[in-house]
Amino acid sequence: MQRSNASAVPTKTYNLAIYLGLIALTTIVTFMYLDINMMEIVLSFPQVISFFVTNFWPANIASLPTYLPYVIETILFAVVGTYVSAILAFVLGLLMAEQTNPFAGFRVVVRALVSFMRNIPVLVWASLLVYIFGIGSLVGLIALILATLGFLTRSYAESIDEIAGSKLDALKASGASYWQILFHGLLPEFAPAWLNWTLFSFEINIRASSILGMVGAGGIGIMIQTNIRLFKYHEALSLIILLVVMVLLTEFLVNRLRRAIS
Repeated sequence: MQRSNASAVPTKTYNLAIYLGLIALTTIVTFMYLDINMMEIVLSFPQVISFFVTNFWPANIASLPTYLPYVIETILFAVVGTYVSAILAFVLGLLMAEQTNPFAGFRVVVRALVSFMRNIPVLVWASLLVYIFGIGSLVGLIALILATLGFLTRSYAESIDEIAGSKLDALKASGASYWQILFHGLLPEFAPAWLNWTLFSFEINIRASSILGMVGAGGIGIMIQTNIRLFKYHEALSLIILLVVMVLLTEFLVNRLRRAIS
């Protein structure tokens, strides 16, 4: 036993050295392919700090009250987007889960639709919808719903399959109908997972709804972009600080709510 343990240590060290070497080689090849000069980045870093301190600092907080409607709009984007997505994703999750939808072909169609929506980033959705609907709040809301719908549907479906595979055997064995299994077995067991995934999605949507303004989809992001384009860096910094505080406060409240639910 002692010899086997002793021989295992050099083997683990050798494997670790190989992994680190592959990581280093991959990093070097990546930088070479992308033509990135790390020395140039390091040397320009003090210049970046100097530009930020000179142009952005201090933040101009005097005009923050005028941006309050945009903050409210950003929060409402996240609330409505998460609310609508959670309802639609629950229905699609039932259709996508193996234990709640016995029709394999239908599940494949739903899974393909969900994968399509999930793999397109929210900014890409917003950029496409801007060309269709023009600049406005509707674009941001639809983009947020589409991006969130794909994420929540897959999360709900996986949670439903886990419950259906272990918790509902007794109901199935007793001859309960589909709707009895759904309302008396699945929904009570799925409720905690539903709340956790929905709250997590809301936390993500707060950040996403802030970024949506960068492509003209409304919210606080559009004011950050506008102030930077107009060289109003002090006001832009105040909005960035406000955004960071809003995101951190959302994380704090969501975490407290999760603990209270669990």
